[in-house]
Amino acid sequence: MARDINAKCRKCRRSKEKLFLKGDRCATPKCAIVRRAYGPGVHGKKGSRNQSEYGTQLAVKQKIKRIYGVLEDQFRHHFDEVKNKPGMTGDLLISRLERRLDNVVYRIGWAASRAQARQLVNHGLIAVNGKKVDIPSFEVKLGNVVSINKPKAEKTYFKNLEQFIKNKKDFPKWINFDKTKLEGTIIGNPERDDIGINVDAQVVVEYYSR
Repeated sequence: MARDINAKCRKCRRSKEKLFLKGDRCATPKCAIVRRAYGPGVHGKKGSRNQSEYGTQLAVKQKIKRIYGVLEDQFRHHFDEVKNKPGMTGDLLISRLERRLDNVVYRIGWAASRAQARQLVNHGLIAVNGKKVDIPSFEVKLGNVVSINKPKAEKTYFKNLEQFIKNKKDFPKWINFDKTKLEGTIIGNPERDDIGINVDAQVVVEYYSR
């Protein structure tokens, strides 16, 4: 399975903002954006030149890819899935990325970052509708129930998270989380205002239309 092994902090510095790729570390003074608020590389401190239209489109695409931790082929596949559907293609693309199983695990709070969420899914710790799913890109749909895989529920990792999850309040509006059963039900589709990402995904459509 292909995966991105590039340094996460460099990705944030390249985007010139926190993308919260390293979980709790991003909220501490150790965050790379706090320590070195300029681009990576020998020319990072010089700042960026005026970008062309193509450069702006590419930067937005790369930023979304970094946030969700997907490679180019995966990203293009998600784009191809939604490009012919009715509605704003950019919004549909973000909605599809939000409904990846690894992202849902992250949104629920079982992982501090999407990278950690992918590991949980890969290791078979997550179930959808009661069945183990170990594919991070799996698309959860309306009515699906995401839970901890029962044979793995007694792991110390999840036991340590129980109290945190029960005190958590900021669940997405499109996920109804049952704190007693520790399972999340998909009750809607993510909308632009729900995801908290400052990007105009419609620019990606223009990029692929070139």
